[in-house]
Amino acid sequence: MVQNKTLKKTNSKQMKRFFFLMAAALLTAHAYAQDIYSCRNVHLSFFSSAPLEDIEAKTDKGVSAINLKTGAVYFKVPVNTFQFKKKLMQEHFNENYLETEKYPYAEFKGKLANPAALSGDGTYDVTVEGTLTLHGVDKAYREKGTITIQNGQLTSSSKFKVRLVDHKIKIPRLVIKNIAEVVDVTVQATYSLATQK
Repeated sequence: MVQNKTLKKTNSKQMKRFFFLMAAALLTAHAYAQDIYSCRNVHLSFFSSAPLEDIEAKTDKGVSAINLKTGAVYFKVPVNTFQFKKKLMQEHFNENYLETEKYPYAEFKGKLANPAALSGDGTYDVTVEGTLTLHGVDKAYREKGTITIQNGQLTSSSKFKVRLVDHKIKIPRLVIKNIAEVVDVTVQATYSLATQK
């Protein structure tokens, strides 16, 4: 129990350090600080529908930044922060499937396909292209999402599918009917200008 608390504190410190390094990288990539939006409590969830059981998990421990001028997009989440309804599922997820001690983070680095279209308040359909690193495996993704800009605040949402085999996540034959081969992922975030942080 003490070890888990220590691990959580270490993860939290590491996430903050990574977040500030990432935000700094985006800021130095372009001189216009008014174009940088950041979020420290990204909500991520995934849902797996299989013949014998539906599995769902959620976390709000992700961090993200978007540079509206360059279109750069960044997300990072400590994988062991996903919470399940059943404790046993959570243990199997961390120890057997995602191996979170070995691969503690999921990370996405990408770019908006057309950042110039985001000109002022409004709701925009966007396409994001980039690389998702999960379970130590990089894979290119091109996904749709929505960005809303209103009164200096930006919200984003996206739903996409992740094939477990693409990230070398192995499911034992014994439980193959309990876990789907394709998982639905939902991402939602509310950003503020980085200069307001």
